[in-house]
Amino acid sequence: MKQVVEEARALQEQIVADRRWLHQHPELGFDLTETCAYVRGRLEEMGYEVTVPCEGGLLTQIGDPAAGPCVMLRADMDALPVDEITGLPFASTNGNMHACGHDTHTAMLLGAAAVLKAHEAELKGCVKLLFQPDEEGCAPVDICGGDAVLAAGVLENPHVDAVTALHVQALEFGAGEIYTRPGTIFSSIDDIEVKIKGCGAHGSTPHQGIDPINIACHIYQGFQNLISREVDPTQTVVATFGKIESGRAANVIPEDARMLGTLRTQDADVRQGFKEHAARMVHGIAEAFGGEAEVAFLRGVPNTYNDPELTSELVGYADELFDEPVRELEAPFSGTDDLAILSQVAPTTYFILGTGTLPGHEGCGMHHPNVDFDESVFWKGTALLANSAIEFLERRAG
Repeated sequence: MKQVVEEARALQEQIVADRRWLHQHPELGFDLTETCAYVRGRLEEMGYEVTVPCEGGLLTQIGDPAAGPCVMLRADMDALPVDEITGLPFASTNGNMHACGHDTHTAMLLGAAAVLKAHEAELKGCVKLLFQPDEEGCAPVDICGGDAVLAAGVLENPHVDAVTALHVQALEFGAGEIYTRPGTIFSSIDDIEVKIKGCGAHGSTPHQGIDPINIACHIYQGFQNLISREVDPTQTVVATFGKIESGRAANVIPEDARMLGTLRTQDADVRQGFKEHAARMVHGIAEAFGGEAEVAFLRGVPNTYNDPELTSELVGYADELFDEPVRELEAPFSGTDDLAILSQVAPTTYFILGTGTLPGHEGCGMHHPNVDFDESVFWKGTALLANSAIEFLERRAG
């Protein structure tokens, strides 16, 4: 529907205004009180009825489920615990920041809601709009936002036949360019927790104790050796430890140590195999030095998977809408997105909208305290989302 482009362009100023308000009021995890109030207010202004599927989440729908299938459009709303240094006039000052662009995702989905409202009578089915909390996994609980909305039943009543969403990307992704790929598009993630038990001693007599720091150092190296010797070299696996803690004094061998890290993979079998190798390795290293250790993989999120058939279909609609091809990514991202959880149970297509690099923000990518996104392309994300839903339903009419 070519007119969707012009309708989205006409909403550009409002999309930017929504984005800037959201950017200035970032909140974390499931605690999105101000964010939800703003988004709900905007939807209700358009005539939508809004429900709360889970804490920090919003759900609404448009169209008639009895008239055809149902497609879901999803945006994430949470921010990161990052101190912003952009200097933008609408910069956050509360110690949090939309450094991953979720403010833009929410604003573009609000724009799509407006476009869909204008075509309500023409919809050949139903469109659900999901505004999700805690994609970043910042909440101190065992589940993330994707788990919460799935458990809340957002894919049922009516049943969702397809899911689509988009994510902005800066730096090497050209402003206004759209990307995707069939199959895996984002890596899985597992938090790694290693607990090590040794035996305390005086620093001058290490032979009288069992040094958990020494064990931790060998385990750290062991994880990298697992990648180089236990993983098919054609596969991508990243194991990074961001926290190792033990002891309190320079001359005391402590009793224990703890390591926290992250595991990223792009294949489900590789992911499971690596976990099994890691458990054996952690136990074996600790035992070799007389200590004990266990590893746990926490709050796992699988690969975000683009259904090849659905992705080919939606790419075709986008090619026609914008008179330019959607670019195919050569490989999945090493990063993770918990849209993965919905993509395991419903056909899903995740698009990437490039925003390039703005002056003063060179070298600043996702999660950087100085990252910013080119607002001039936001209408394009709105058009992509709305048109994907309209065309998906239209193709199945009758």
